[in-house]
Amino acid sequence: VQLQASGGGLVQAGGSQRLSCAASGRTSSSYALGWFRQAPGKEREFVAAISWSGVTSYADSVKGRFIISRDIARRGVYLQMDKLKAEDTAVYYCAGDPTGSGKIDNFNSWGQGTQVTVSS
Repeated sequence: VQLQASGGGLVQAGGSQRLSCAASGRTSSSYALGWFRQAPGKEREFVAAISWSGVTSYADSVKGRFIISRDIARRGVYLQMDKLKAEDTAVYYCAGDPTGSGKIDNFNSWGQGTQVTVSS
């Protein structure tokens, strides 16, 4: 599966940003899709995922602020980010899990990152 992320940019703390990821490839509609992020000097970390059947999961740090969703054709995924904090600043990566489960360890396809910068 090929993944193309977009929607990053500069936003003030407390504001909102929406990221999009387009998935293409013959079996992309059966994949679980998710978002990971990597801040400067830190390891990449899980943010959110949505399984093939629509089950969602979130990192504790974003629960109640971020919402992940898929488009109707299950060929794209969105990340609505509200109440953004300076610590949300990172490069955000779209990822694909061919098993469809959305379990963190199953993600093995990665798109290019999109930078999100939250100014305080």
